[in-house]
Amino acid sequence: MIWIVAKAASICVQLWIRTRFLPWIFGIIFLAVAAGCAHYPVNQPLGRADPQAGYRGRNLADPEKDDQLLLLLTFSGGGTRAAAFSYGVLEALRDTTVSIRGRSRCLLDEVDWISGVSGGSFTAAYYGLFRDRMFEDFEARFLKKNIQGDLTRATLFNPINWGKLFSPYYDRSDLAADYYNKYVFEGKTFADLLARKAPMIVINATDMVHGTRFSFIQDVFDAICSDLSTFPVARACAASSAVPIVFSPITVRNHAGECGFHMPPEIAQAMQPPRDVASRRLDLANNMLPFLDSKKKPYIHLVDGGVADNLGLRAALERVTLLGDLWTTMKYAGRENVHKIVFLVVNAETEINDRWDRYEKVPPLAAMLDSYSSIAIERYNRETVALLSESFPRWADEIRRGRCGSKRISTEPGSCGDIEFYLVEVKFDALDDDAERHYFKQLPTSFALKPEEVDKLRDAARRILMGSKEYQRLLKDLR
Repeated sequence: MIWIVAKAASICVQLWIRTRFLPWIFGIIFLAVAAGCAHYPVNQPLGRADPQAGYRGRNLADPEKDDQLLLLLTFSGGGTRAAAFSYGVLEALRDTTVSIRGRSRCLLDEVDWISGVSGGSFTAAYYGLFRDRMFEDFEARFLKKNIQGDLTRATLFNPINWGKLFSPYYDRSDLAADYYNKYVFEGKTFADLLARKAPMIVINATDMVHGTRFSFIQDVFDAICSDLSTFPVARACAASSAVPIVFSPITVRNHAGECGFHMPPEIAQAMQPPRDVASRRLDLANNMLPFLDSKKKPYIHLVDGGVADNLGLRAALERVTLLGDLWTTMKYAGRENVHKIVFLVVNAETEINDRWDRYEKVPPLAAMLDSYSSIAIERYNRETVALLSESFPRWADEIRRGRCGSKRISTEPGSCGDIEFYLVEVKFDALDDDAERHYFKQLPTSFALKPEEVDKLRDAARRILMGSKEYQRLLKDLR
């Protein structure tokens, strides 16, 4: 009798233990399985490199655009603040009418190229994919949505994501990329961007190890023998906005050496000068060398594009340098007939915090990190814009010599020597009111702003653009 009672008690204890801890056991097993299965999507290898195929400028030409006007936009980093500011510029261009070949067209339809970094990459990519639909739903889907809050909830309160984040091959930026892919970009890839034709959208990130700019274009993916057409646009934007520490790097596989890739002659030539020759072109060309060796560099870890260039402007400057001169670059892109080249630079700059100048005590670590990053970005931005502006006279000479040849160089409208450059800057420093300027520069660079803050940024962008003397000069010349 005693044995039976003891046996029954033992069974009851075992059942209690099983029923009480079974959910935890299953939970642990589930997390382990999820962690084992979680892996970032691997970029596809390229069977054979074809310099004429894929997502590159010459394949996005639109015959409807004016071939005498080259309009290039660059959208800086800065979270939702930058995305909203650049969105306001697109709205203003949409509402600006010019006469092209005797037809009335909005200036937005004449944009040929948009380079985006971090927050600005989302505006650029969304317009590239959805065009005028952007003005119907981009605010609700991105600008006025608490993206940062959604990502935090997905990280902290979704058990499935807990398991994924335990994996060494899946981290915070991969989770963000999945979110953007589902809720912002609808699973679109660079093949979808290619199908929409111009403008070309260039999304920029930074190689974490070498600090070099990495642009999502097929020219770059040829070097690593990968097919960009299947790559999700959302993942490129996640890489471009992967702020170090806040987000993890986005990983890309390097398949270099597997597709018969040959360096373009212009770049191969740039690599030939003696090593003791100081040359920006040589340095830029040699920046590609690590990517060409997949044995030494089988993986490419990408972080925020602002680390290498927060304006997105270096993508154009470095391409001209690599190809040797602007005339060669224009011929490479099939734009020999261009007479007006416009750079419209949208810079959602921050304000340097000088409050620590008034204290004797040592600033905390957070203040020092913020200072280091903001100072470096601001000084590099100014140097980049100055380099662009100083290049205009040299570029004009290169075009005139290339286009006119041995003929007399005439600068009459439509002649071989007719070339004009415009640099239109849209930045908060253009605002006259000190308080308003301070307000915009102090807005956070996160992916969460109040709806009224978004609207104020859009309005400021429009006012700054329309008040630009250089922009008004362009409109006068076009009209």
